[in-house]
Amino acid sequence: MDRVAKLASQKAVVIFSKSSCGMCHAIKRLFYELGVAPAIYEVDEVSRGKEIEWCLMKLGCNPSVPAVFIGGKFVGPANTVMTLHLNGSLKKMLRDAGALWL
Repeated sequence: MDRVAKLASQKAVVIFSKSSCGMCHAIKRLFYELGVAPAIYEVDEVSRGKEIEWCLMKLGCNPSVPAVFIGGKFVGPANTVMTLHLNGSLKKMLRDAGALWL
């Protein structure tokens, strides 16, 4: 858990992903289109990736990826992020975390 918390706090937006995950790609694309440059950790390509996945599942992310952190806080998986985007609150969260300037 400490490793996930440390990684999640290194940038305003952090996404834990898998290189072969279609939904992960869609979430990363959403942030890029919003003008955000997130830190991305592909758990299938990093050391101790299985351990990270287990920690993400303990946080309530099932499936374990994509898992999004904004301002060091766990936001949730893809469905939560999309809900926040559709109801307009994602941009405010991003501005408050310093990930968006406008």
